[in-house]
Amino acid sequence: MEELLELRGYILNKQYNDALLLVDDMTEMAKEDKYHRITSYMIVLLVHIIKQKAENRSTRSWENSISFALFEINETNERDKSGGVYAKEDKLNELLEKAFIMALKRASIEAFEGVYSARELLKMINEDKIKEEALQLITKYNPKDID
Repeated sequence: MEELLELRGYILNKQYNDALLLVDDMTEMAKEDKYHRITSYMIVLLVHIIKQKAENRSTRSWENSISFALFEINETNERDKSGGVYAKEDKLNELLEKAFIMALKRASIEAFEGVYSARELLKMINEDKIKEEALQLITKYNPKDID
């Protein structure tokens, strides 16, 4: 809100260069917020994929959490007006990299009733394959799929 008032002031005072710089800053802040939200849902997605792979099983609850996370990632990433996305595949990969360690830490608390550390859990899974699977699920997501 503060930035909008500042922008209004620049425009009223005909400080167009300052206004444009502020618009650029606001655009970057909005994009960073989108990336943060996507990363948060990627953590949820990764936690449940890690648990599935480590425990070699799944539950309806985990699958539901995966589905919810995929929906939120794709909703957040979608550009309403242009029909494109904020984060293309290379950015999604970068965000998955950032999300993985936090997801691993959370999964270590939940998987096997928390008896393994994140480091021990990492030895039970294939990190690269999990990231590949997560990216594939994100990029192939169709909200109309029932299963």
